[in-house]
Amino acid sequence: MNPEIDAAGVAGYLQIHPEFLEQYADLLSQLHIPSPHGDKAISISERQIATLREKVRQLESKLAELIRFGEENDVIGAKVHRLAVALLAAGDFPAVLRVLYAHLGGAFAVPHVALRFWELPSGGDSAEFAPLDAAARDFAIALAHPYCGPTAAQDATHWFGERGSHVRSLALVPLRRDEVTFGALVLASEEAHRFYVEMGTLYLTRIGDLAAAAILRTTDKSD
Repeated sequence: MNPEIDAAGVAGYLQIHPEFLEQYADLLSQLHIPSPHGDKAISISERQIATLREKVRQLESKLAELIRFGEENDVIGAKVHRLAVALLAAGDFPAVLRVLYAHLGGAFAVPHVALRFWELPSGGDSAEFAPLDAAARDFAIALAHPYCGPTAAQDATHWFGERGSHVRSLALVPLRRDEVTFGALVLASEEAHRFYVEMGTLYLTRIGDLAAAAILRTTDKSD
């Protein structure tokens, strides 16, 4: 007879008939199982207590992690709010650019920030309107969500000039009017894990939406 089947059968029976242990309460005091912390045998009730304590420790650890994530999100949310207020106060296109560079490079502590536009109502001769290679533009247009990860996945490091050779990770955020992508925002770092593939993009998407709205508001007004 297969002992694994017998063990499963016993476990299944006890799950279906929990009253068994009530009817044979004396059996509980006679059963002893190995301790998880050594060779000493302990009673089932002691093992249950030890298991519950371990579950409590795990729950406490998970709760502490959730609280930490919540506090971090509160900090980021406050930064995004301040950015939104500053963009609303920006009266023209140059002011919008100054706000984006100042807040993303300051409050968000991103060492390298770049913007590129290829379809705007108003053009210009600044770096933001520099010719863009088709591969980088097509990459941004094809994104359903901001890209985060290593620089090898696409070619935007040259947007930072000589500093681009030090960039190890970046986030590329498409800027859109409705469904049309008219530009991109790139945040870059020398740290390989500052922007990583698995990171959440909720706040990056919101920053992109805010930036796009402010840019379009001020360029449309300048026509």
